[in-house]
Amino acid sequence: MRPASSSGTGSPSLGCVPPWSARCGKRWRWPVPRSTEELKSPVSATTSRPIAIYYEHPDWFRPLFQELDRRGVPYVRIDAADHRFDAGDGRPPYSLVFNRMSPSAYLRGHGNAIFYTLHYLAYLKRHDVPVINGYDAYVTETSKALQLSLLHHLGLPYPRARVINHPARAPEAAQGFRFPVIVKPNIGGSGAGIRRFETPQQLEQAAGAGALDLGIDQTALVQEYIPAAEQRIVRVEVLGGRYLYAIRIYTPGDSFNLCPADVCQTVGGAELVRAACPVDAPKNNLRVEGYTPPPEIVDQVECIMQAAHIDVGGVEYLIDDRDGRLYYYDINALSNFVADAPRVVGFDPFARLVDYLEREAE
Repeated sequence: MRPASSSGTGSPSLGCVPPWSARCGKRWRWPVPRSTEELKSPVSATTSRPIAIYYEHPDWFRPLFQELDRRGVPYVRIDAADHRFDAGDGRPPYSLVFNRMSPSAYLRGHGNAIFYTLHYLAYLKRHDVPVINGYDAYVTETSKALQLSLLHHLGLPYPRARVINHPARAPEAAQGFRFPVIVKPNIGGSGAGIRRFETPQQLEQAAGAGALDLGIDQTALVQEYIPAAEQRIVRVEVLGGRYLYAIRIYTPGDSFNLCPADVCQTVGGAELVRAACPVDAPKNNLRVEGYTPPPEIVDQVECIMQAAHIDVGGVEYLIDDRDGRLYYYDINALSNFVADAPRVVGFDPFARLVDYLEREAE
């Protein structure tokens, strides 16, 4: 069910209460401690078994490591791009595993880790190792086709799309669509591989010339392009399945790279060691600001994350500039948080993230 056009206040009117609310079932809530002292007590489980941070990007998680180090939390770093495990071994020696694997790893020469991670997470699941963003979450993270299926199941609006596994099928898949359309790899990140076509003839030409790259799993979406109102999108972050914060990202033109950690730094994230957001933002022609979405959207985002089994991540949506309709278009299990967060959203999300990890490791 699609939401109605925007109201006079500028907030979209949401018409999709059922079935998404009914399909979420009982709402999950953070456990309430018996006393305030419980939150102050040391984490006993991690003194003998460390938290494992399973990650690939060399720079995005420096603030996480710094916060863990500052608190003296026992943890180990697992390089997803250079790893091995023995299926015959017993339970891995971790109190908790935090999966930070990025589906855009192939852009950094670490494509070997993407499908390997599925096997490793399945191994952890079989051994009942607690995992934040575990196997089920990662399956959704690495398939935009599955993300749309999930949104459809919940009755939430998303851009019209069809899934293909051969470039020659792209023109047929776009029949009946409103142009422009985009061809979007099923596995990607930071806007990688997305191409826009203004007319059916342009798409036909590209398909006939063999110029369409469907990505590393040879699967892609042919999707209606939605022009964002005021050239902005909204990303809503969740922690422990609950709303954490939201940001608006403004971009001139038709850029598809809206990675929140990179808004104020280079696309590779290498300059994350410094917080020079006001200096760097003009380089990327992007602007970011804190934002509080309507309660209905917060509820829907939490419902999406619950259905996707994503503990920590973000959901992105936009408002169609043509008719004011709202569309969800991306579900992310990799949440690297906005750069210079205290200035943008008013607090340090990494501190809250480590609070959450310590609680889950108990």
